[in-house]
Amino acid sequence: MHHDIFTELSIIIAIGSGVALIMRLLHQPLIIGHIFTGIVVGPSALSLINNAETIEVFSKIGIALLLFIIGLGLNPRVIREVGKVTLITGTVQVVLTAAAGVVLGLLFGLTKTESVVLGTALSFSSTIIILKLLSDKKEQSRLYGKIAVGILLLQDILATVALLVFTAQTGNHGFEPSQLLTLLGKGLLIGTPLVLIGNVVLPRLHKLIAGSQEFLFLFSIGWGFGGAALFEYAGFSLEVGALFAGVSLATLPYAQEISARLRPLRDFFVVVFFINLGATLNFSHLSDIVPLVIASTMIVIFFKPLTVLVTMGILGYTKRTSFKTAVSLAQISEFSLVLSALAISEGKIGENLAAALTIVALVTIAYSTYASVFDDGMFDFFEKHFILFERAKAHNEQRGKRRKNYELVLFGYQRGGHEFVKVFKALKRRFVVIDYDPDIIDELEHAEIEYLYGDASDNELLEEADLSKARMIVSTITDFDVNKSLVRTLEKLNPNAVFITHADNIDEAAELYEMGVSYVMLPHYIGSEKIGAFIKKSGLKKSEFRKFRDKHLAYLQSHFDIVDQSLSE
Repeated sequence: MHHDIFTELSIIIAIGSGVALIMRLLHQPLIIGHIFTGIVVGPSALSLINNAETIEVFSKIGIALLLFIIGLGLNPRVIREVGKVTLITGTVQVVLTAAAGVVLGLLFGLTKTESVVLGTALSFSSTIIILKLLSDKKEQSRLYGKIAVGILLLQDILATVALLVFTAQTGNHGFEPSQLLTLLGKGLLIGTPLVLIGNVVLPRLHKLIAGSQEFLFLFSIGWGFGGAALFEYAGFSLEVGALFAGVSLATLPYAQEISARLRPLRDFFVVVFFINLGATLNFSHLSDIVPLVIASTMIVIFFKPLTVLVTMGILGYTKRTSFKTAVSLAQISEFSLVLSALAISEGKIGENLAAALTIVALVTIAYSTYASVFDDGMFDFFEKHFILFERAKAHNEQRGKRRKNYELVLFGYQRGGHEFVKVFKALKRRFVVIDYDPDIIDELEHAEIEYLYGDASDNELLEEADLSKARMIVSTITDFDVNKSLVRTLEKLNPNAVFITHADNIDEAAELYEMGVSYVMLPHYIGSEKIGAFIKKSGLKKSEFRKFRDKHLAYLQSHFDIVDQSLSE
């Protein structure tokens, strides 16, 4: 039966809601439910999609909104923080995975071009999936989350280059460097004005733009879609354009507000994207491509993470951080499907390979979704085997540097840890800082601050730290589960110690207090309490607030390398 698009979409969303409810009751990731809904409503089952082109447009809108919002949140400092590990790990992973895919294709009798397409497709990971999973787990700010996002940025750049190179191969003429240079030139012509307007013009108009919430919403959509359309018209992918449009606005003071207002719209269209992804799965060639699908899947879920584990271990990261980063990358990208579609439209690959890549995408997305949800449990189960992937030199040197019998222990140096170190020094007590970021360890080494290198959830590290002698333990870690684990450990080792920890909201704070924590730091509450005390002391004089502001700004600039944009207004 043929339905109009409204009726068709209504039926699809209704079925999707029912499947999502079942997934919620079973405590399963919703992404899998959305993909399963696509299979149910697609040609393989109920065949309810008659307006495929319209659904595809909605799917593209979802991708554009998601990547635009991702771009809004991209801070150049994040890239600087993990620049080394991003560049090295990302490059090694992409090169080795692509090489493995090419070899696999040749072994299965594919042509050289098909093998290159297969290797390229397997080497990239999904920005959409990983960012969604990190957001759901609220772990974007974790070290592994930052590294994963950094690697994704590098992959996006390499994927764009791959698409450009492939686009430059026209007809039977092969590779034409002139076309690649032309595309890059178009990118500069479009990108440069966007960056200049976003960083020079729009900050001066922020009162006009942000003065009306309705206009801000409309402006944001227009900028994001307009930028994406311009890049797509120039020969780039829609994803690249949307991402760049978001990045060009990332420094604006109202970037977070734009992101917040677009999220509900994004969530709806992203659901359509996942449903459409499931609907495109074609089972007609399944029996012919099963061996290739299985072998390709093994490369993605085992070999690709292995390259990340080994590389990050050599760079000095803990086995838990390396493992969680590796697991998060164990799927193939939406860019892979775009490349596959482009290749088959140009006659470069056969339908079997295109179908195989689609199935590999769905299988690996499903796997990585579950693996990301249960990554801590998987790590705990296999932990003893992962010692091979943690650099022994770093492990021994960092831990061998410490002394015993510390009275004060600080978990996490970067988020507010500086202030606690000042206090500890003023108290003239023996203290140690525990952190899992090699760059922070280098900073502590340079500052001659005693430290332990490792993850707060590492039982071996906690045993070596000898917490039983500590009088006070402070955790600035933002991970709620890690802080709960620390509470349970201290209950066994040192129940009399003062334990101060962090929580993001009132519910988390209440649970930590119930577990016996001495004090829970709620950033918003502490900030309100401090400014309230200042108001009582200084009254309503703007001059006093100016001094208070300058003092706070100086602290932020010295500790976090921020730029005071408001001074130039």
